[in-house]
Amino acid sequence: MFMELVKTADVLVENYRPGVTKRLGIDYQSLKEINPKLIYASISGFGQTGPWSQRPGFDLMAQAMSGVMSAMGHPDMGPVKSGVSVGDLGAGLFCVYGILSAVIGRTKSGTGQYIDASLFEAALSLSIWETTEFWATGRSPQPLGTANRMSAPYQAFMASDGMFVVGAANQKLWELFCDVINRPEIKEDPRFVTNMDRVANRSQLEAELKPIFSEQNVGFWVTKFLNYGVPAGPINNFEQVLSADHTLERNMVLEINHPVEGRIKSLGFPVKLQGTPQQVRLPPPLLGEHTHELAIELGLDTDKLRAEGAFE
Repeated sequence: MFMELVKTADVLVENYRPGVTKRLGIDYQSLKEINPKLIYASISGFGQTGPWSQRPGFDLMAQAMSGVMSAMGHPDMGPVKSGVSVGDLGAGLFCVYGILSAVIGRTKSGTGQYIDASLFEAALSLSIWETTEFWATGRSPQPLGTANRMSAPYQAFMASDGMFVVGAANQKLWELFCDVINRPEIKEDPRFVTNMDRVANRSQLEAELKPIFSEQNVGFWVTKFLNYGVPAGPINNFEQVLSADHTLERNMVLEINHPVEGRIKSLGFPVKLQGTPQQVRLPPPLLGEHTHELAIELGLDTDKLRAEGAFE
């Protein structure tokens, strides 16, 4: 049944440990003989080759071994894992990028190809600022909390009732930033004149700014910064962001029917296509949910398949 599906498949995605599909006889070299147009994508922890290829891979290992965890968290504390699974999700997104590239390639060559994606390389490839800093300075980047490696101030600050973020990522915004807080002497301070100065003296700048922001609440500072054209915003939790007017107007919360759970909520599409608007036609399939349907579509003997346990 699997081989019958392969004959007409556009794309196959698998995430076994390297070597398993070859042992099962369903690796790319075997399947391209059945369908030369097949695009075959493998997602693994560390890729199909190399000294680490046979290691079991989860997002935690990818974040640790790619260097991501070493640059997370605050100074003087141990390594911290990103709360968002950057290795898992990044690997999926990069794999889709590879698949779509292969689809374009197939329109020119007429043949498919093999795609090798990994959690490790996804996490590492997202570390743009950190690798650039290492190559530029020769020193491994250290955790900075919410601060940015290339700009200052560009981080979270504590107001009187909570935290907010603000980013003065260029000289014009820095000058507006100083106007908002009404501190012209900080703008003229030789320690903070240029962005390079501010990055070099980040801790001293933070010490100057902290008592200023503690004088007013989050709403005051965010509104005032935005009125001056300086990027700023509150730090939302998920309850707040999922109920926000902007989130709802952008259709980022959808309701779909699930065969077991009934009506459930799901995240919407992060990219909107105007020509072919996306829609959720089906919920994620249950294990083996469509096996019977596919067998009928392929014209296979469903009684024989059932006797062999294909529908269990």
